Amino acid sequence: MAGGLKPLTERSAAGTPVFDTAAGEEVMHVQPNVSVVLGNRPPESPGTLYISTKQVVWLSDTEMTKGYAVDFLSVSLHAVSRDPEAFESPCLYTQIDTGDEGDESESCDSEESDTLDLSKITEMRLVPSDPTQLDTIFNIFCECAELNPEPVAEDEEQQHNWIFSADQLGVEGDDPEWNDSDIPFTIGYSNGDHDLASSVLELQINDQRFEDAEEMGSDNSDDPHQ
Repeated sequence: MAGGLKPLTERSAAGTPVFDTAAGEEVMHVQPNVSVVLGNRPPESPGTLYISTKQVVWLSDTEMTKGYAVDFLSVSLHAVSRDPEAFESPCLYTQIDTGDEGDESESCDSEESDTLDLSKITEMRLVPSDPTQLDTIFNIFCECAELNPEPVAEDEEQQHNWIFSADQLGVEGDDPEWNDSDIPFTIGYSNGDHDLASSVLELQINDQRFEDAEEMGSDNSDDPHQ
């Protein structure tokens, strides 16, 4: 579930973020001298960017109580931007899923507003003082995003894991020669290939009908009254 951007004020004695190492969270990259731009607001004073296996954290170097954090599950898009028409400096552009599509985003608010509602921030730019580090930051973002796939709802998972028995295949009557082992694989959606699954299902049913028809034909040919 998307949690959006959150304030981060807690720091360790060394002034770094406190990560959940007990749960396996690891720091993947630390990049100093990075400014952050939230929505259409002006850039924050340079700080330090921390990328862990679970989240992205930015801490101000000038205000020890200022910092922001966002889980990778809430980062819906990230890309390197070097177009001066899009933004004045090369940056890593990110879109943040707040989990609430009904509210207006902070990116549409006035830059002159003194209030900052982090729950409405849907865009964040990370601007390193050294633009040559952008590709490194981007690649680490990609790696960590792969470590945090979007959870699949239980009902969706069941829809993609169908298993058909002989009864579900529509085979009528008691046939001792028919059993579930005659089906060499699970029939269902395979990577969204509904047509393939339907074709295989139809083929299995038709094969059984052909066998029944051949048996009936053979019985009739042996009847002496014909």
